[in-house]
Amino acid sequence: MREKQQPLKFAVTSKGDATSNSLMQKIKNYLIDFGLIYDEDGPDIVISVGGDGTLLYAFHRYCRRLDKTAFVGVHTGHLGFYADWVPEEIEKLVIAIAKTPYQIVEYPLLEVIIRYVSGGKEARYLALNECTVKSVSGTLVMDVEIKGELFETFRGDGLCVSTPSGSTAYNKALGGAILHPSLEAIQVAEMASINNRVFRTIGSPLILPAHHTCMLKPVNQVDFHVSVDHLSLLHKDVKSIQFRVADEKIRFARFRPFPFWKRVRDSFIAD
Repeated sequence: MREKQQPLKFAVTSKGDATSNSLMQKIKNYLIDFGLIYDEDGPDIVISVGGDGTLLYAFHRYCRRLDKTAFVGVHTGHLGFYADWVPEEIEKLVIAIAKTPYQIVEYPLLEVIIRYVSGGKEARYLALNECTVKSVSGTLVMDVEIKGELFETFRGDGLCVSTPSGSTAYNKALGGAILHPSLEAIQVAEMASINNRVFRTIGSPLILPAHHTCMLKPVNQVDFHVSVDHLSLLHKDVKSIQFRVADEKIRFARFRPFPFWKRVRDSFIAD
């Protein structure tokens, strides 16, 4: 448990639809009435109103102060993996934020470092869900190194590297395993790999622990579409793309239990 700081600074982000905007304003007004300080630049806690996508945007907005900011999600649509409060519970949530200590739960993140042939400044990203790599045109051909050793030459549509908390997103659609978000690991899943008598990939998702680094090195093309969560960019003259468990973590403010396996069941198999 960590005592909430006085005075607590907060910010609220919204999905942008009428329902979410109305709830955002209500939360803001309630918390100000309780004596909390609204501070978009340096909040201690960020309340995300919308869905998992809204929280992803909030995460990237505040990714430079993850050691100082905790997140809590309110979902106004379908059940989310990051949003554990519903609109009917707004007053309960506001009282909890204003009056009670909260538990901090930390989940691992994915670090992505892209280096270039020119030797210019490398690009570094943090992903809460996943990073995907695809060819600009045709088949993606990449040498995959693990801990500095060549593991395979991948040929296929692309590769997806996910965090444990992102394992229920695109990774799951690719046949990857669902990992509990407390695990310090990353997962590499294939997109439509080519396997025949000439070319061969492992054909199975790989789960790498925190001390293992995965490196992709282009075999022919050097221009790639790289997505980090919701952000998709074209990177040219790529020398390598490195993945590992980041030193930083995302921090969630918990005011009540939020069982992961119940969320998985409710999202995918419950009636």
